[in-house]
Amino acid sequence: MNTQHSASTPGREWIPTARDLLIGGAFVAGQGESIEVVNPSTEEVLTHVRGASVDQVDQAVEAAQRAFDPWSRSSREERSRVLHRFCDVLEAHIPELLASIVNEVGTPVALAEFMQVKLGLVHLRWQADAALKDRTVDLGPWNDPVPTHSHVNYLPVGVVACITGYNYPLNLAIFKFGAAMAAGCTVVLLPSPRTPLTTLFLGELAKEAGVPDGVFNVVIGGPEVGMRLTTHNGVDKVSFTGSDMIGEKIMQQAALGIKDVTLELGGKSPSIVLEGSDVESFAVEMHLRWSRNGGQGCAALARIMVHESLMDRFLAAGAKAFDQMKVGDPWDPATNIGPMIRPDHRARVRSFIDGAPGEGGRVLFGVDTPLPEKGYFVNPVLLGDLPYTATACQEEIFGPVAVILPFKNEEEAIMIANSTNYGLAANIYSPDVDHAREIATRIRSGTVWINGGGNMRPDAPFGGFKRSGVGREIGEWGISEYLEPQHLQWRT
Repeated sequence: MNTQHSASTPGREWIPTARDLLIGGAFVAGQGESIEVVNPSTEEVLTHVRGASVDQVDQAVEAAQRAFDPWSRSSREERSRVLHRFCDVLEAHIPELLASIVNEVGTPVALAEFMQVKLGLVHLRWQADAALKDRTVDLGPWNDPVPTHSHVNYLPVGVVACITGYNYPLNLAIFKFGAAMAAGCTVVLLPSPRTPLTTLFLGELAKEAGVPDGVFNVVIGGPEVGMRLTTHNGVDKVSFTGSDMIGEKIMQQAALGIKDVTLELGGKSPSIVLEGSDVESFAVEMHLRWSRNGGQGCAALARIMVHESLMDRFLAAGAKAFDQMKVGDPWDPATNIGPMIRPDHRARVRSFIDGAPGEGGRVLFGVDTPLPEKGYFVNPVLLGDLPYTATACQEEIFGPVAVILPFKNEEEAIMIANSTNYGLAANIYSPDVDHAREIATRIRSGTVWINGGGNMRPDAPFGGFKRSGVGREIGEWGISEYLEPQHLQWRT
């Protein structure tokens, strides 16, 4: 392990020096495949790291198993203290975490400090406090056939495999390991092989924070490592964030051991603009929201549904947003649209734009400034004139591409909103908040914002219907995913 970081302010040249896995409190060189880490904004190879071997995955799980009994029996106060210390260390290294994420994910620095780092730390603080809660339920007396009394205890599920997507490597990890550790579980964290550096650095910071050996383990690798982890007999729970196609495979793998799963998967989230809305007050904000992080967000509100009476006004008002979108160098403070993560993903995103005319669509608005010569960039576009059944209206694009769909009445809006295989999030704009709340109950989405809503609260659940996932993360709902109820009954 090398804990000596650059003395200069972390920036475009900075990447973490951490290259080793964290297994049972020890830093271990990976013995698996070599992973090439690329800066998606420059196409520069940042470094190569070695993934875990299958044997090292076994070692990480075994370390988590050994640590489980003492950690699960530790006091709630001790678990809270450990998580608060971890958060203290992360806060002390915000500049390095920010630089790592900008360089390996490509999120513009102007957005990344809050979206990619500080938001996660708010959640970890909340989880550290939530570790103190006594969740025991007193059911009281029961007199049939004899007098008894009952409690329901909530016990940690065991060893948790936490598998994260590439787009928010720190936040997605915190949502999982913070809740699992607060519940008394131990974890093996596996990041996307596209963005492993931030997570390897997280292993260093866990050690610096004094997280007990084996409670928090980090391995990296590709599908073979993931499969070994999800099918390992020593893993009691699998928590995954990523695409629905990979989530489906992980669910199948976990089923071999009858393991519980939490899956936070894809989305095709609608923004519904109801009749009477003041579109001029929010049209620009809507476009800047779906395009942030290059549209690489599972809850991106990139299916814009507008009442037909407002369509012309909305388009005129929203056109200004495309003048405010700057695509390019994520270290330029003026940039707000970064690159796609890899060239294959860029090609997939472009295929939705290129394929739209074949289904009757066209580009209504877009950014037409020349793209940088290097980097996996896509200029944002708004597609129109497509039927709601079109490919770009049904499949998750995960890039800076939105579609706009008119509707005649609220019944049609609800039908279109619910017409996809996803149900992660939605947004409803209306001058009547109470009416919008009524409409929200008919939208099959795990989160519904009204008139733009707010930030992702650490005490509110997040997850989806249908192919958007299984279970919930964040808040008490997130912690409960890592607890098993135990009925305790005694005669009185």
